[in-house]
Amino acid sequence: MQTLISHIERCSSFDGPGIRTVVFFKGCPLSCKWCHNPECISFEKEELFYPEKCIKCGRCQSGCVTGARVVCGRIIPVHDVVVTVKRDEKYYSGGGGVTLSGGEPLAHNSYVNELIDALLKENIDVAIETSMFKYDEEILKKVDRIMADVKIFDEKKHLEYVGISGEKIRDNILKADLLGVPLTIRTPIIKGINDDEQNVRLTAEFASSLKNCVRYELLPYHAMGVNKARALGKEQKVFSAPDAKTLENLKKYQFTR
Repeated sequence: MQTLISHIERCSSFDGPGIRTVVFFKGCPLSCKWCHNPECISFEKEELFYPEKCIKCGRCQSGCVTGARVVCGRIIPVHDVVVTVKRDEKYYSGGGGVTLSGGEPLAHNSYVNELIDALLKENIDVAIETSMFKYDEEILKKVDRIMADVKIFDEKKHLEYVGISGEKIRDNILKADLLGVPLTIRTPIIKGINDDEQNVRLTAEFASSLKNCVRYELLPYHAMGVNKARALGKEQKVFSAPDAKTLENLKKYQFTR
């Protein structure tokens, strides 16, 4: 299987500490109903079409100039990714670096291993955003920080809305905690799905039990994936964020240490 990169986002402030360059890998074994990057689920190249941007110029084959047609999935050699990253290196002085995201970086272990080694050789901070659907010690022990979601504590509900075992994910996180790498645990909060206090309390207790967990945070749902799914010719259900009062109450379980 070839490793495809969905896109590389430069100067991001949302995917780890400081200013970061984010490499989005294509392909994910999860099937989260609210996925905000549905273009990163398939391991194959895809095209997104936004009809509202189309000016009917008839030049689709030579390359869309309006952004109506967007090809998602490119083969980019590791060296070329590092070259792109190096352009942003001057912005990393405040604790920034590179974040490997997706999709699921751990589904591309050979490429990711090579990329991490190349980045560390350049003394660039490397974070990984992962579902922890698998435990890959070789990769995880080398990164500077791990960010992982614990979405729903109830196993039956997790299987229904995420598509794989939540218990397996937590077991893999427990293994990763033994590596001594700083962990950030996050929970996306979706109204009526996992915004009950018991779910967040149990997740916070799990995160707190991890020796190397430095942060637990809640991420309110947003519908960013809905339009992208439609552009792929798919339909994604629109969920809702919790109301302000509910979210404020749940925030008491967040921590930084």
